[in-house]
Amino acid sequence: MPNKNRILLVEDDIILANWIVEYLIEQQYDVRHVERGEQVMELFNQFNPDIVLLDVMLPGISGIEVCRQLREKSALPIIMLTARADEYDEVIGLEAGANDYVIKPVRPRALLARVKNFMLHASTNQPIVDRLEFGQLSIDQQSKRVIFQEKEIDLSTNLFSFLWYLASNAGLVIDRESVFQALKGREYDGLDRRFDVMLSTLRKLFSDDPQKPKKFKTIWGKGYLFVADAWQLPQQSTQEPSQNTPQEPHR
Repeated sequence: MPNKNRILLVEDDIILANWIVEYLIEQQYDVRHVERGEQVMELFNQFNPDIVLLDVMLPGISGIEVCRQLREKSALPIIMLTARADEYDEVIGLEAGANDYVIKPVRPRALLARVKNFMLHASTNQPIVDRLEFGQLSIDQQSKRVIFQEKEIDLSTNLFSFLWYLASNAGLVIDRESVFQALKGREYDGLDRRFDVMLSTLRKLFSDDPQKPKKFKTIWGKGYLFVADAWQLPQQSTQEPSQNTPQEPHR
């Protein structure tokens, strides 16, 4: 029997922690749980987890400080859990070295999708990419910054997540079901058009003609396509003037 992937959960809310542990054990993970920040490093050294789920607000040492300590020792994936609905904890957590974050109340399938994604990268020895570049476009996962044509583009958290997901799958047609599972943690109901609207917004922000889009395409009946080679600088002609072209007379 293959070894189970190991998850370390750091969460002081016992009710929340218990159901997360039970749910992940049902999904065939080996899970250990501690309630306080000062308990983390000792168990981390003993348990050698593959991924850490880390609450931001902890008694004793804060989750942010624990994240910094873990990052000094290891490059393993760290997913922060936060009760805040704004972007403050997200930014602070990412600056401390977290790879991702989940807003409470935690949705089981959304959490599982994130865990599986990081485990997949680890099992296939694929590095976790924090930065994507396509011609004039640069997307930084850690800082949540997007640079296009040397200018920073301000995106909401949801728009950034959608852009990152599409760009991470550049050249592949991504169906709506996959998008909803990855970004919303639930199945597509066949009616929700939020990602169609978000795609239209991205086209406006990145000067992609909605009538003849080249960067963000909608493939009828299949899904969305991020076109990797559509972000290059326009080719400039370097052709020398023809000998037959009238020249400006010297004065």
